[in-house]
Amino acid sequence: MRICVYCASSPVVNKKYFDATESLGKEFLSACVEVVFGGGAHGLMGKLADTIIAGKGKIKGIMPKFMDEVEWGHKGVSDFVYTDTMHERKAKFLENVDALVALPGGSGTLEELLEAITLKRLGLFLKPIVILNTDGYYDPLIVMLERCVTENFMNAKHLQMWKFVSLPGEVIPAISSSTEWDDGAINFALSK
Repeated sequence: MRICVYCASSPVVNKKYFDATESLGKEFLSACVEVVFGGGAHGLMGKLADTIIAGKGKIKGIMPKFMDEVEWGHKGVSDFVYTDTMHERKAKFLENVDALVALPGGSGTLEELLEAITLKRLGLFLKPIVILNTDGYYDPLIVMLERCVTENFMNAKHLQMWKFVSLPGEVIPAISSSTEWDDGAINFALSK
């Protein structure tokens, strides 16, 4: 299984997020998951890479060249793809993956996650999306996405596009039990 992980680069977030990331990395190692991530050496990205590398797992970094030029790239990751733009990077993230997992993060993580949800809504990305809601970090997003439906900006079927889980050990089972999605989703992309 090949899983793309969106997560933060900030090195100063609470330890609980680092602990959850390390636990998730160990879950991936146990399941022989190949990880695709943003390539960063710091924050949750760095912790994920360190965990996978220490366990002799497979990890691939995808990073724009300008970020690598300021030494954001993880030196221990040998499988790297460099892009010219952030847009190219996001497209590469979703190529040939079996699922997408979002960990807590800032504007970059949120932007990537919401773009993937939009692509799934349009039937352009069909894989499971699982959001690790460590200590309720994403509770406001849950409320916002549900409001999108109650205010008729999205169809109620769209609530099946993702799963929120609380613990790292719930991520792989959530991927396995995700609702099948197909390119016919574009037919109900408009809320009616």
